Amino acid sequence: MADWTHRKAIGDQHEQHVMHELERRGWTVHPFGQGTYPPAVQAALRLTDSPLRQLPDMIAARGAQVVCIDAKTSLGSTDSHRFSVSRKSLLAGLQFTAIGVSVPLYYVFGDLRVLTPSEVASYSGYGHQHPGGSYCLVSTLRAHRFDDVFGAGDGLRQAG
Repeated sequence: MADWTHRKAIGDQHEQHVMHELERRGWTVHPFGQGTYPPAVQAALRLTDSPLRQLPDMIAARGAQVVCIDAKTSLGSTDSHRFSVSRKSLLAGLQFTAIGVSVPLYYVFGDLRVLTPSEVASYSGYGHQHPGGSYCLVSTLRAHRFDDVFGAGDGLRQAG
């Protein structure tokens, strides 16, 4: 497994890609969550089990729509055709969704496919699996296309 610095660089690159793709679709995007905190706060937070460690990576708005995005990188498998989401991340995502009911949270994977926390929970059988498993696995076939969720590229807006 790659070291944290390497994984962080890949994650940052994916976040920038997702932000760019949202902006191409007419969304205004801003960083959100742990990555926006000063380094000392980030370091201290890493020593806790707080759901604040798992807040979404960005918030975006287009017109009256507001969404939060958690960019998930290198978590899809071309061999198994499944996405994996850590149980801790999923639990935090479900909690975030519960308190921010009118602001949906989307997981955007490395191939720009999209799932919600409740879809991951439902499709993976979360709560019905052995509690020792660290990750929830979901077939990539269950995911939505980025354009279907966020609109067509180049600022073109879908009706609705």
